[in-house]
Amino acid sequence: MGRVLGLLFFSATLLRAQDQIFFHAKIFTGDPQNPYAEAVAIRGDKILAVGALPEVAKAAPNATRTDLDGKSLFPGFIDSHSHTIDGGLNLINADATEKVDTFEELQAFVAEAKKSGRGVHGEILEILGLPLKFWSHTDTLNQDFSASPYDKQCLIFRGMDGHTAWANRAMLERAGITSDYLKTLTPDQRSYFGYDKEMQPNGFLVDAGQDKIDRLIPPPTDNEILAAGHAALEYNYSLGITAWLEPSAPESALKSYKMLNERGELNSEVVAFPKVLAKDPPAELAFVHKQQQSYGNIPHLHITGIKIFADGVAEFPSQTAHLTKPYKNSGRNGELLFNQKTFNQLCIAADKEGLIIHVHAIGDGAVKAALDGIAAARAANGDSHLPHTLTHEQFIRPEDFPRFRELGVISALQLYWAEAANDTIEILKPYVDSEIYKWQYPARSILDNGGIISGASDWPVSTANIFRAIYKAETRKGKEGVLDASQSMPREAMFYAYTRNSAKALNLDSIGTIAAGKRADLVLLDRDVLTVSPEEMQNTKVVWTMVAGEKVYESK
Repeated sequence: MGRVLGLLFFSATLLRAQDQIFFHAKIFTGDPQNPYAEAVAIRGDKILAVGALPEVAKAAPNATRTDLDGKSLFPGFIDSHSHTIDGGLNLINADATEKVDTFEELQAFVAEAKKSGRGVHGEILEILGLPLKFWSHTDTLNQDFSASPYDKQCLIFRGMDGHTAWANRAMLERAGITSDYLKTLTPDQRSYFGYDKEMQPNGFLVDAGQDKIDRLIPPPTDNEILAAGHAALEYNYSLGITAWLEPSAPESALKSYKMLNERGELNSEVVAFPKVLAKDPPAELAFVHKQQQSYGNIPHLHITGIKIFADGVAEFPSQTAHLTKPYKNSGRNGELLFNQKTFNQLCIAADKEGLIIHVHAIGDGAVKAALDGIAAARAANGDSHLPHTLTHEQFIRPEDFPRFRELGVISALQLYWAEAANDTIEILKPYVDSEIYKWQYPARSILDNGGIISGASDWPVSTANIFRAIYKAETRKGKEGVLDASQSMPREAMFYAYTRNSAKALNLDSIGTIAAGKRADLVLLDRDVLTVSPEEMQNTKVVWTMVAGEKVYESK
C-alpha cells in the first residue's frame, strides 16, 4: 500500500512540475467577455488558469514561469476553410503561386519544372497556382507552350482559384477535347471550355471542363500523400494555425490524416467535410456516413458535415458564378449547380442527421439559393444550433445580409481577396451588373447586420497567412487602390474571426479561446498585433506555436 501511495505522490509531484505559467505578455483570449489577460497557466495539454498574474500563480504555485518579454500571446489560429492536404501537395510539386507574374517568368518556371521533374506526373507536366490574368491570353499561351519544345509534351496549367486551367494542344488531343467533341455538347456544357469561332478549343477549361484532363493524371502515391501531410503541418504551424476545416475532403486527404495519426503526428483538431452534389440526398448522406465509419475512430479527426458547390467563379473568362443578373458579355447568369428543391431536401436531411452544411457560394444568386436551403432546414427541424456555413460570398444581395444572423449561418470569408486588383476589377467589373458589383466581399455589411464571420484562407488557392489576410480585410488595399473602404473590417473582429468564430464553424468548443479547461493551443507573436499599423501587422512573425501543450514550431 505504501508503495502505491508513493507512486501516486510521485505522479502528482511530476504533474505539478510540468505546470507552466506564461506572463509579461499582451494576451488576447478570444473571449469577448474577458478579452485580455496578464498570464496563462497550463497543465499538460490543458489551460489551467488565465487572468491576473497573482490569481494564475495561486492556481499553479509550483509552475515553471516563462517571461514572454511583452510579446503577444493568442489562442492557436483556426482556418475554417483550408484544403490543407492539397496545399501540402502543392508544396512538394511545381507550384507557381507568387512566383510567376509575366510570360517570361512562366517560361522559365515551366522549363525548370520539366528539367527537375518536380511537376511531372507520368507523361504529363502540371504547373499549379497561375494568376487568372493569363487566361485572357490563350493565343500567347499556345504560342509559347503548344509549339516546340512543348509540342509533344502534355502540359496543364492550374489556376490559383482551384476552378480554372489551361491545357496545351498535346494535352487536349490526349484528353479528346477536340472541335468534334465540343460540337457534341449542349451550349451549357460548352460553357466550361474556351474555343474560337470555328469551335476549335483554345485550351481554357473551367470546373467541369477539367474532368477529362483530371482522369489522365495519376493519383498521388501513399508516399506523396504522407509527404504532403508533413509539409502541410509544417506550413500551418509556422503560421500559428493549430486547427482547420478541410472542405471537399477527398479520400487522399482522409488517408493522409490516417497515416499521420498512425505515426503519432496528428495532434491538431481537424474537421473534414466530404463533397456531395445535391443530386441524390439519401445516397450522398449514406456515403458520408460510410466515411465516418471508415475514418471516425481517428483521434482529432472529425467528419461532421458536408460540402456542396452552389456555383463556380465569377472572373472572365470563367463566369460560372451564379448571379441574379446576367453577365454583360454573354447574357448568361452562370449556372446554379443544384436543383433548389433537391438541395432543400438535402439540407433538411443533413441537418436532421446532425451534419453541418458548408456551401461554396460566389454569386449573389448562389448565396440566396444556399440561404434558402438552410432556411428550409431550420423551418423543418427547428434550430439545431449546427453552424451551417456559406463560404466565399463574393457578391451578396443587400436584402440577404440580415439572413445570416436570422438563420444562424456563419460566413467563412477569404478576405485576402478583398483588394483592388486585376481579379476584382479588370476581369470582373466590365462584365458584372453594377448593382451586383458594388457589393463585392461585403464583410462589414454582414458584420453590421449581426452575422458571424470566421477566418478562412481556401489555401492553396491563396496564402494561409492570417496577418496578410487581416491586412486586406482592414485596408482593402491592392495594387490598384482600395476596394470599397466602407466594407473594411475592424482588426479585432478579424482576430475573433480566426479564433473563437472559427471554432464555432468547426463546432468544437475545446479550442478557440484561452480559458480554463480548453486545450493549450497557443501562439506567440513577435509584436503587439492589435495596436501597430496595418503595414507592421501584416509582417508579423510567429515566435512559437503550441498544440495541446507541446511546441510544434519555433522560429530560428
